[in-house]
Amino acid sequence: MFLQRLHIREFELGLKFRDDQFIGLIETGVRWFFDPRGRTRIEIANLRATQFVHPRLDEIVKSGSLKGRATIVDLKDRQRALVWIDGRFHAALTPGLYVYWTGRNEVRVETFDASVARLEHPELKAIARAPTARLALDVCTVDRDRAGVLYLDGRFVETLPPGQYAFWKGAEDARVVEVDLRETTVEILGQEIMTADKVTLRLNALATYRIVDPRKAVSESDDVRQAIYREAQLALRAAIGARELDQILADKESVSVEAFAALQERAARLGLAVTTVGVRDLILPGDMKELMNKVMEARKAAEANLIVRREETAAIRSQANTAKLLTDNPGLMRMRELEILERIATSGKLQIVAGKKGLADRIVNLI
Repeated sequence: MFLQRLHIREFELGLKFRDDQFIGLIETGVRWFFDPRGRTRIEIANLRATQFVHPRLDEIVKSGSLKGRATIVDLKDRQRALVWIDGRFHAALTPGLYVYWTGRNEVRVETFDASVARLEHPELKAIARAPTARLALDVCTVDRDRAGVLYLDGRFVETLPPGQYAFWKGAEDARVVEVDLRETTVEILGQEIMTADKVTLRLNALATYRIVDPRKAVSESDDVRQAIYREAQLALRAAIGARELDQILADKESVSVEAFAALQERAARLGLAVTTVGVRDLILPGDMKELMNKVMEARKAAEANLIVRREETAAIRSQANTAKLLTDNPGLMRMRELEILERIATSGKLQIVAGKKGLADRIVNLI
């Protein structure tokens, strides 16, 4: 009754324990063993499982029984590893003890020094796709038209171009800040600004910029968009506050030019390049609008009156010149009289009313 039969199949391996101590391995086949006191325990390990996991793994490995049967990976605190099974990525390993059976599968292990936080590997895309990789790796992607600013333990390391990147967990605190390198528009709306002659305007403007130094854009400000918005406000206030209302209305473009020059200098400290600054709308207060309309109406009326007076003066001057010319040339006066009589005669009807003595005789003589 103390004789026991054990059948270990071809894809199995027996682990023999006596008095809770590992003794050795039991090969494939039928085995008999005598244990009258129940001191022996046999456990079965499945060789078809890629990885061998056991609570007494360190004891089994130290016995040397697994030599030639498995690949043993013992990683220290500053070590990490990648495991490939039959040419396919299997897992990323953190510090610890691991065992992989080699009888049925081709096992390849790559060991890395985690003091170099970034993992650079030709098969990084395949590694990043595996869910098991996330246990040991932080994977991030920098999209196109963007740049990644890499910090390790709070220290700037480099600026990363678009692509996929992986960093070992637990080695150094890796952080990648992604910044957009495309041109961006900032709207400055509803700004109330006082001119040099104490007129309050409401202003709407636009500023476009792009990031040219990602490191400065990240480190010089916690929010580069808000920073450039504030700087654009200050530049526009300075440009408008130095001008009177008439100057601004007459040359709005000069405000944009001055604000652009001031903003370009301030933006350079933030790692930005300003492309354009433009004043879109200038809105006057209601009473100022009425006043401006009245001024414009009076100006137009004065211009119209001036034109009328100018035309009257020209007409009188022309008449004076004509009278002088007729006085100096009696023959021209006679010709003028004949033209008038010709017009009267051809009109078809001639009525003569002579009210003064001698006037009729003079008209008859003239005819």
